[in-house]
Amino acid sequence: MTINCKGELIDLACSKVMGILNITPDSFYDGGKFIATKEIIQQTKKMLDQGATFIDIGAYSSRPNAKHISEEEELHRILPVVKLLIHEFPKVLISIDTFRSKVASKCLDLGACMINDISGGNLDKNMFTVIAKYQVPYVLMHMQGNPQNMQQKVTYKDVVQDIIYFFSEKLTKLRKLQINDVILDVGFGFGKTTNQNYEILQKLELFQPFELPILAGLSRKSMLYEFLEEPLDKMLNATSIVNTIALQKGASILRVHDVKEALECIRIIEKTKNK
Repeated sequence: MTINCKGELIDLACSKVMGILNITPDSFYDGGKFIATKEIIQQTKKMLDQGATFIDIGAYSSRPNAKHISEEEELHRILPVVKLLIHEFPKVLISIDTFRSKVASKCLDLGACMINDISGGNLDKNMFTVIAKYQVPYVLMHMQGNPQNMQQKVTYKDVVQDIIYFFSEKLTKLRKLQINDVILDVGFGFGKTTNQNYEILQKLELFQPFELPILAGLSRKSMLYEFLEEPLDKMLNATSIVNTIALQKGASILRVHDVKEALECIRIIEKTKNK
């Protein structure tokens, strides 16, 4: 299973790590940490040195009840960072965490090579057209509503089957546009209760019949710290546990704050496979 990034075929037969770079003041875990140029460069270098294949840049906080910002503000935040990282790390594979087609296209023009859309195309009708134009890998994530109201939209007939149906519908549209490099993200924490999140994790292998890469975004999520009743900053061990479960159930990409530990999970899983 491969995806094409900047003409480079990335083999996902061995799972990869996507390092999170939030350049927002209000993200749930690292908001405000990576605003200044020095901190952005240092954090990116750290993640790349530790083995991240992709760097996922987000300028719009998508935590529950996050403050909505304008498209202009998102562009103001993200474009200088994309330029900076392309200059400092010319070979870096940048993913853009956005649901806005204009933000996606402008970042792709600067050298980004993947779009990570939390809305699965639901919040901008032009997103699929942009992906088709640039022919870049597209992370298709499931979410009900938007970041401001998603936790009020947690009703499902069957949460896993409903997500499978969502993916089937969206993939039909994407394939009509000849978009081939699609990565599925079930959207842990996005419009799901804690119990629903664990049910999805338990049944994650049910998404393998799509024969597409699966991205697992479980890093330090509320499903961990609320369930364990421990502080957010103590969730590294719990994150490694759920990342390991996700890998065992077919995840091809781990989207994480802590790259070194995620790579350790992957290495141990790979070591246990029959060769």
